[in-house]
Amino acid sequence: MLTVDFAKFPIAKGEKVLDMGCGFGRHAFALLRQGADVVALDYSQDEVAEVTKWFAAMQLAGEVPAGANGIAVRGTAYGLPFADATFDAIVAAEVLEHLPDDRLAMSELVRVLKPGGRLAVTVPRWFPEKVCWALSDAYHEVEGGHIRIYKRREMIEKLRAAGAVPHELHHAHALHAPYWWLKCAVGVDNENAPVKAYKKLLEWDIIKAPALTRASEALLNPVLGKSLVVYATKPAA
Repeated sequence: MLTVDFAKFPIAKGEKVLDMGCGFGRHAFALLRQGADVVALDYSQDEVAEVTKWFAAMQLAGEVPAGANGIAVRGTAYGLPFADATFDAIVAAEVLEHLPDDRLAMSELVRVLKPGGRLAVTVPRWFPEKVCWALSDAYHEVEGGHIRIYKRREMIEKLRAAGAVPHELHHAHALHAPYWWLKCAVGVDNENAPVKAYKKLLEWDIIKAPALTRASEALLNPVLGKSLVVYATKPAA
């Protein structure tokens, strides 16, 4: 399930791209399939190891365009282990809401981005996230959990303060918002029948991508989209 829309954030073959806070690699794998030179970074060694394994499997399966490469590295968002102006593009998907010093992390993203480079940042959207927090303390009061809820204006202002120029945004994953509200209402660890049924529906939708649910989500995203996606650029030198 991708949150960044690569029609709005196109990646050219051979571009050097960072997936900061890659998790288990959903965006990193998509970037590699597009022929990018991908660096997937995460603080979790387990997730770095898993992404490394899947990068190798993709190469063996012939899913990687000739010349493209993917590596996974462990690192911190507060001191990215790269020189200034290293990357043509950067993805930071659903990670900033976990970081106490998000301003420093944004400054690091802009630092390692080339002048004229592109940045895609996604975070949970204010309204759906606010509902989750109201329904369940356990949803966010966990180690490594969400520590803030972003409003659109706050995200744009922080990116500008870091030196980026936001130019487009949208919302994504409207069908996922009710799922998380249901989980929060019944208990985030309670996999009861309605939760399991909704989860199966989402999994089916991700795999099959039927026209009906894709069209429905597109209509609902402006109102219920669970994620806010902001696209920005670093001013050219």
